[in-house]
Amino acid sequence: MDKFSMRKLGTALGADPMAAYRHFTDQQDLFDGMAAAMFDELELEKLPWQADWREMMRTYAHRLRSILARHPDAVPIFATRPVRSAAAIDVGNRMITQLTAAGFAPAAALQLSRCLREFAIGHILSRVAAAGRGRKPARDSPEYNELAAAADAAAGDYFDIGLTAMFDGFDRSIG
Repeated sequence: MDKFSMRKLGTALGADPMAAYRHFTDQQDLFDGMAAAMFDELELEKLPWQADWREMMRTYAHRLRSILARHPDAVPIFATRPVRSAAAIDVGNRMITQLTAAGFAPAAALQLSRCLREFAIGHILSRVAAAGRGRKPARDSPEYNELAAAADAAAGDYFDIGLTAMFDGFDRSIG
């Protein structure tokens, strides 16, 4: 977002066109603030921290996906920056602690949390990109093929299937 766009943002918000610069030093600072605000919406203090690691991480992944789905235009911003807020660092440390207590090596615990974040982001990015682009041929169309039939059969939400597969894979690394 250049200065002209920052002016447009201020105007759209009904504020002084340069007001954003009183709160953010530049566009990167603004984007970091947006990512941190989205992270704060996760209410991660309410995760089931005492539950088994799968339930805790599944809840985290679903919350992350839900927040991203509510802010589809901000997903690319969230996806391209690490959230460095004190809350994000605290939650990251707490996740690593919980996962290591469950038997993961610290590196595997970090890999699991990163894979989960990237899976949730990728899932929403693909949904946002595909929205309104229905190109699958109709069942009664001569172009209807095996891929279209498989898409019809697999219709629905596959997010939990992916989480389970990921968890099963990481479960093998406990030890």
